[in-house]
This record gives sequence, C-alpha cells and structure tokens, in this order.
Amino acid sequence: MIKGLLQEQRHYIDYFFDHIDISKIENIIKMLLECKGTLIISGVGKSGIIANKLAMTLLSTGTKAFYLPPVNALHGDIGIVSENDICILISKSGETKELIHLIPYIQKKGAKLICVVSNNNSKMARLADYNIVLPLQKELCPFNLAPTTSTVVQMIFGDVITVALMKNKCFSLVEYAKNHPAGTIGKKISLSVENIMLQGKQLPFCKRKEKIIDILTEISSKKCGTMIVIDENNFLEGIFTDGDLRRAIEKYGENFLNKKIENLMTVSPLCTTPETLAWDAMKQMEKDPKKLITSLPVIKDNKVVGLVRMHDIVQAGLSE
Repeated sequence: MIKGLLQEQRHYIDYFFDHIDISKIENIIKMLLECKGTLIISGVGKSGIIANKLAMTLLSTGTKAFYLPPVNALHGDIGIVSENDICILISKSGETKELIHLIPYIQKKGAKLICVVSNNNSKMARLADYNIVLPLQKELCPFNLAPTTSTVVQMIFGDVITVALMKNKCFSLVEYAKNHPAGTIGKKISLSVENIMLQGKQLPFCKRKEKIIDILTEISSKKCGTMIVIDENNFLEGIFTDGDLRRAIEKYGENFLNKKIENLMTVSPLCTTPETLAWDAMKQMEKDPKKLITSLPVIKDNKVVGLVRMHDIVQAGLSE
C-alpha cells in the first residue's frame, strides 16, 4: 500500500510540474523584486500554515515579509497594509470567504494583490490584480478532500519563490548568518574555530627532542589527548597523541618512557586556522572515517595559536 501511495503522490506532483505556467512565476518574481514595501501573506486553514511558513522563510532569507491572519486583518490589523505593499493570498479553492472578504479592503489600501489558487475560475482569481494557478490533478486523500497534494504544491511554489528572490538579490551566506544568530543553523555559518579553540596556557606544547617521560605530566594535566610539537619559534613540527602513546607502549614495552617524541609523532598533521568555521573544522576531522581525528592545531602566520577539539565542537551544539 505504501509503495502505491508514494507512486500516486509522485504522479500528482509530476502533473504539477508538467502543467505549471513558468512565465507566471517569472512575472511574480519580477513584481516581488520591484516591491518597495512589504510582502504580506495570508491564508486560512492548511493554506494559512503554508502562508505563515512562506512568510517566515522569506523574512529569514532577506525579503521583508510577514503573515497576516485574515480574521485579525478584518479586526484592525489591515491598518498595517500600505500602497507600497504586495499581498499574497493562498487558497486551494480560490473561494475562501475570509480571504474574499479581505480583498476589497486590501484594494482600498492601494496594495497590489496576488492570489495563488488551484482553480482558475474562482472568485479570488477574478478579483486579483494578478493570479497564478497551481495545477492540481487530485488530492492524495482517497476522498479527494483532505489537503495533501495541494499543500505540497503550495510549499513547492513558496520555496521556489523564496530561492529565486535570494538569487536575484545575491543574498549571501554572511547575510544569512546574521539572520540566524542562534541555533544550529546560525552556529554552522557563524561560529569560527577562534570562538571555541584552546589557547594560551591551555595549550599542551612540547619539543621534538623531549622524551615521553618528560611530557607525561603535561599530557595528563591539559586533558587534550594531544601534545603539539613546536620549535623555538612556535612553528608546528608535529603532534603526539594518546594513540601514539599507546602504540609506543605496545611496541617498546617498559622502555617506551625514554623514547623521543620526534620518533613517535605525526609529522605534517592536519591543521586549521582561526577564521575557519567550526563546522568546516569538524568536517575536516571526519573526512577519513578510518582515521579518527579528535583535534586540530590552529595556525596563524605559520605559528600555533590554538587547538580545536571535537569535544568542544560537539559541546558548542554543532554535531548532527
């Protein structure tokens, strides 16, 4: 049954893609780009949920927009609409009474009206300054009643509009980050290695000529699982990890304590920079699943200035 339903829904979605008037979408994009005010989006029921989602997505991606519930609009909130705005009303049937009652008041305000419907002969389509029909062959609901396929095509339309506006406005990743300062999305595109790296006295340093017995206290007290091997100028020469320590014990037995770091360290280890996004540093650590990396030396002007650990990245809330 499930396979059949998936195939059926795919067929209905294909019908939408095969019959949508692309030129009308292009005209709407042009109108929205020329809007000097705000995009005000409204709908009722399931279409209202889609309208609200569209408004929030537009707002977070560089387009001034908000969702206006039609009942609230008819009870005073219509006052926020101006002649510079564009109102987008979303309705499958195009006969939604609350939206039809709202239309004359939008027009009195002088705002431009776009109606998004799935019925070309509907009253909303006739009253709009501009309308677009989202082709709908049938709802997935066996009674052809519950909004299923219709809400999917509304969502597709809204997402296409959003991304088209982003691309036309050359909306950048930096701007996106400014709109998402909190949560995982914001951290992925704004939190840098410099924000979470260990530095200064927190760093576990050693020299290549030192013996394991000389660094045991340091590697234990700093709790990094890594020793950063540097020269007298703080240039990176290698790293010595807990894994290297275990392998030295296995190979040399009780004599491991007198082995020099230079004979056991990893030369030319992976490293990163303070400006690198913490998310990218994590991906760098995970690049080779067969070789687990839990920390990266942080380099600036060829000198070691920090250490970023997988533990710190996870603690910052960036793990998937």
